[in-house]
Amino acid sequence: MHSSRTEGLRDEIIHVLRCQGYTVTDDTFYLADQNKEKVRNLHSRARAERINRYIDFMESCAPKAQELMLDSAEVEVDKITPRIVEVRAGSIHADLFRWWNLAWWSLPYERAYGRQMRFIVWDEYHNAPIGLIGLQSPILRWNVRDEYLRLPANKRDFWINQSMNAQRLGALPPYNKFLGGKLVASLMVSDDIRKRYRKKYENYETLMMNRVIPSDLLFITTTGAYGKSSVYNRLQFNGNRICEFIGHSRGSGSFHIPDTLYEGLMRYLSESGIKAGRYFGSGPSVKIRNIDRSMRLLGFKKGNNHGIRRAVYLFSFVRNLESVIRHEKKPAWEQRSVESLTQHWKDRWAKKRTGDYPEEKLRFKKDDFMRFTRKDWERCKQLITDKLS
Repeated sequence: MHSSRTEGLRDEIIHVLRCQGYTVTDDTFYLADQNKEKVRNLHSRARAERINRYIDFMESCAPKAQELMLDSAEVEVDKITPRIVEVRAGSIHADLFRWWNLAWWSLPYERAYGRQMRFIVWDEYHNAPIGLIGLQSPILRWNVRDEYLRLPANKRDFWINQSMNAQRLGALPPYNKFLGGKLVASLMVSDDIRKRYRKKYENYETLMMNRVIPSDLLFITTTGAYGKSSVYNRLQFNGNRICEFIGHSRGSGSFHIPDTLYEGLMRYLSESGIKAGRYFGSGPSVKIRNIDRSMRLLGFKKGNNHGIRRAVYLFSFVRNLESVIRHEKKPAWEQRSVESLTQHWKDRWAKKRTGDYPEEKLRFKKDDFMRFTRKDWERCKQLITDKLS
């Protein structure tokens, strides 16, 4: 590659990083300020790219999404009846999952590799979506998780392939007003999810190691996007914690490199004679590796280090996870039905929220939300236009 091409790509990287709020030196970049609003704004470029890429879909699906949305005044908390719906390709649930995934969250959703399961928690009584659960294969090496579980290096892949990572987990409006996030997080570790996983991945053969592993879902990890999450705080059932805070990630990832720039980095690797995989089987961390390799060649020390240290949580399906991993004991499965988890949520959180909070703090109107959302799409379009100019 000619030096002018290299310098041009490096200048583009510096421009994109500075637009996101990074301070850039000769070989490093860092965030001087990491308050919640700064971090939220940091994600805006990557999110805007995705909104603009799928804007035709967003527009076409908006009427159905609005039709199945409720005003907060329509919700009768005592009668909420969750059902866990597994999302199938080509279904209306797939469209709704995709729409809300793009429209509601500020943190962009990364493409999943390997195992993947998506669920909508559906309110049967009100005929409306309560929240989303998006599970995918976790990265093989993750210090905060591996050190907490004391995973033996020679069997790390065996245990990690009996877990999933929740890249998307949360409640949708108006259910978020009633602490619906705690309900969705609780239902993620229900017997229903565990049994569906077992059915789907029975006799599953890992692509990287070509071996069959048990179809047990032992635990799920997830992260809090903006520090520790109030949703997961004090999340319990039958006197036992549903999840544990296990530490902070080290701040590696890919969201700080927008897709258009990533394509340029991939071309740079190819023109430099370096083979860079981005296909099924490359693993969920392949994009992170490609960013690091290309940016190191361009003179940056740690190209994949975006600097945002996220709070990491572990949700276990068994009471004796340490003994299962360290001593290969038989799993002692927790018993958590959808019905019992839901009733606990109503008694412990939802009813108190409706009783303690002023009505105006719980108010949500779908028409107002849709007007705001369409304005947000226009802001996303303008953001990309401004950054490209």
